[in-house]
Amino acid sequence: MKKTNYLAFSLMLLALFALPLKAADEGAKVVYHVDFSDVTRYSATLTSINNIMNAYENELMEADVHLVLVGHGLRFATDDGLKGTPYEHDAAMLERRDELKGRLDALMNSRGVKVKLCDHTRNEINLDPAKIYDGIELVGSGVFDIAILQSQGYAYLKIQ
Repeated sequence: MKKTNYLAFSLMLLALFALPLKAADEGAKVVYHVDFSDVTRYSATLTSINNIMNAYENELMEADVHLVLVGHGLRFATDDGLKGTPYEHDAAMLERRDELKGRLDALMNSRGVKVKLCDHTRNEINLDPAKIYDGIELVGSGVFDIAILQSQGYAYLKIQ
């Protein structure tokens, strides 16, 4: 094979093998949406996030995972009972709050998951920002943040 043809063939093979890596990197961007109050469903969301992080790590992929809490999702971002609000903690929430908080904290601090809370929701009930769990970022509008992330190529996931 001529030197020119060998070089062209080698470059073509390199390009073919590089394409799947690029697509895989783009697939490692995910945003989860929580706007519900169901504790079991939220627990399933945390499990899903942990599972996707494990899958990315097993494939040696860098993961960029966001969890955006909107509306009723506020109850998963604070120890405040939110008494007298539409987001008030019920018996199921009170029973599992410490466990769920610990799992969320592990995802943020050990796995690098970025957690965001809709500040519009927080402000709607005048909840002091100091009552939000450490590490959770307040964003003006949770749904706006989700839309921006989707426009940047993030896959949208919502556990049903």
